[in-house]
Amino acid sequence: MPELPEMENYKIHLNHKIAGQDITDIQINREKSININAGLFTNTVLHQKVLNVSRRGKHLLFHLQNGYVLLLHLMLGGWMFFGQESDKPKRTIQVRLSFGNEHLYFIGLRLGYLHLYNPQETQDKLSHLGPEPLDPNFTAIEFINRLNKKHGRLKTTLIDQEFIAGIGNCYSAEICFHAGILPIKDIDDLDDPVKSQLYQSMKTVLLEGIRLGGYMDNPFYSGDTKTGGFNEHCQVYDREGQPCHRCGTIIIKQMVSSRKTFYCPNCQK
Repeated sequence: MPELPEMENYKIHLNHKIAGQDITDIQINREKSININAGLFTNTVLHQKVLNVSRRGKHLLFHLQNGYVLLLHLMLGGWMFFGQESDKPKRTIQVRLSFGNEHLYFIGLRLGYLHLYNPQETQDKLSHLGPEPLDPNFTAIEFINRLNKKHGRLKTTLIDQEFIAGIGNCYSAEICFHAGILPIKDIDDLDDPVKSQLYQSMKTVLLEGIRLGGYMDNPFYSGDTKTGGFNEHCQVYDREGQPCHRCGTIIIKQMVSSRKTFYCPNCQK
């Protein structure tokens, strides 16, 4: 599932490709991917200018000139592609937004969605999300204070979107590895210096993930060489049974709250 770095990578590309552009055509192949009648959706969105695209957690927000917002969550298996008809992937397209001869394809939206909301509805839909981990105003002190109110496994808390927005299976594992902490540790067993290190590792890993284009394999456009660049830099995620890049110990996979997590039993204590 795309996480904060993947969605931030999409946001950067989208603002470069479609910000300031008018939506010239809409194709809806799966009405379950939207939240209202297809006709009303089209009438509200068609010929609107996309002012800009922002991100909140794992969501993207397409801000339209008429004040409405297209709220996107890709969920598991969802991704996007931008280009001409001749460039599009040979995959089932759930929704297509056109910008002249180029199109934005929404693919794999079986669990994901592209919903249309007014500003207040958008705010309500996102009101449950915790702080943005890369917000300059989100300090180590605030992070530790929030963590001190939690109990249970560290992994479970890091992927809780009400605790912090945007972190999922991949980056929770990578953050814990960078910090040298077992993701299966109980939060009550962590002291403040360890929590402070976890905060710094969170910042470092997420920024690196963004810089390298996230871990998703599918390119965003023809010739895109950045998207997915973090995949080769994962230290533990999805590397069960392989040697740790740092010490050579075999990476372990363990289920925590029905979620896969990966760690090095030697580097992480």
